[in-house]
Amino acid sequence: MPDWIDAILLARAQFAFTMAFHIIFPAFSIGLASYLAVLEGLWLWTGRDVFLHLFRYWLKIFAIAFGMGVVSGIVMSYQFGTNWSVYADKAGPVIGPLMAYEVLTAFFLEAGFLGVMLFGMGRVGKGLHFTATLLVAVGTFVSAFWILAVNSWMQTPQGHGINEAGQFVPVDWWAIIFNPSFPYRLVHMVIAAYLTTALVVGGAGAFHALRGTARQGSRVMFSMAMWMAALVAPVQVLVGDEHGLNTLEHQPAKVMAMEGHFQSHPDGAPLILFGLPDQQAGRVDYAFEIPKASSLILNHSLNAPLAGLDTIKREDWPYVPIVFWSFRIMVGLGFLMVGLGLTSLVLRWRGQLHDAGWFHGWALAMGPAGFVAVLAGWVTTEVGRQPFTVYGLLRTAESVSPLASPAVATSLIAFVIVYFIVFAAGMFYLLSLMARPPHPGEEGPREETPFRAAGITPGPAAHGRRPVAQE
Repeated sequence: MPDWIDAILLARAQFAFTMAFHIIFPAFSIGLASYLAVLEGLWLWTGRDVFLHLFRYWLKIFAIAFGMGVVSGIVMSYQFGTNWSVYADKAGPVIGPLMAYEVLTAFFLEAGFLGVMLFGMGRVGKGLHFTATLLVAVGTFVSAFWILAVNSWMQTPQGHGINEAGQFVPVDWWAIIFNPSFPYRLVHMVIAAYLTTALVVGGAGAFHALRGTARQGSRVMFSMAMWMAALVAPVQVLVGDEHGLNTLEHQPAKVMAMEGHFQSHPDGAPLILFGLPDQQAGRVDYAFEIPKASSLILNHSLNAPLAGLDTIKREDWPYVPIVFWSFRIMVGLGFLMVGLGLTSLVLRWRGQLHDAGWFHGWALAMGPAGFVAVLAGWVTTEVGRQPFTVYGLLRTAESVSPLASPAVATSLIAFVIVYFIVFAAGMFYLLSLMARPPHPGEEGPREETPFRAAGITPGPAAHGRRPVAQE
């Protein structure tokens, strides 16, 4: 193998690959579990069958996504012992109990009530079934709580000591769990999960509107998704800003990489919108910037000084090009989500929310945007923490198992092949479920759509099925 491909690089690539596949499923299932609880609650409260139809529609999708998330998550635990055994040994006394708490609380809660939620409708009372749905939703949140506690401690470690064997040992569990970055990261991630789900639900509703299969169920779920985007996306921008200020305080090198600040700016730092970071030369080529805007955003003053990477030892720099661009992808998609939500409010006010074909096309295109933003945010967070696994205390180069490059390369290739076969089949099935109308034949004749006007025949819908009375 080439000399530059070493075991550390391959181990990082393998973890990044498997984690990228895994993270999209919890991001979806966290939001979708809460959406299912809302749908069932609205059905019980209003008695409208449309909410029951939507609940059953998205329940099938949740079951598949949840199962894929569990399967892909199991692989992550094994990698701590195979590729990152030194890290597991040194950080195990802290992260081990936290991950065990996730299993003992969240996973048992989800597993205990998931069966009731999936198969209990009509077999148990409505109150018990709704309780099971609520507890599954709570379980997904608790799972995010513990996993983010682990990862946040790696970002901003505190509450630990170091024993004679060089291991991190817990001293104050409260300080370990509620470390400085944890509250910001938890809120930011949970909101991201809700937005991810809202965009998928909205994209499915938009798909049926463009296809000519939109009925009451499709319209209701599209309307609910746009309400979520309109109300939550602006909040996410504010939460992200607070999270950035917290990161500046505790992980300044990460923010310097995000902003592309190789040099310090004593009289106000520019906001570099775009450019080509040159890690070796320590500069951003072809930079398009707004003077002093970065100081205004980060320190709320145009002339506030901001330190650059020139104040940090070069061996402690993260890889700036990846952090710089992943951050911009995340932020750019975030503002597109805000724009989508605010536009939906205008169209709703005009009574055109369900009639604007161009807006449905936009919503459909934004369907996967939440997943991309989550992945970009994760890349920003994790690459920005480099070259450390435990920030400032344990370097990545000191955390890897003593493995030869060919062994890690072989397992990486095997993961790539298996994942693309298995998860591609799973994603295809999920998309096929979303392509089916939530409740075919719910309303009368289909409305005219851009597809029909163009003479394009929509796919199978309600032909030949028994009509269901309108509510």
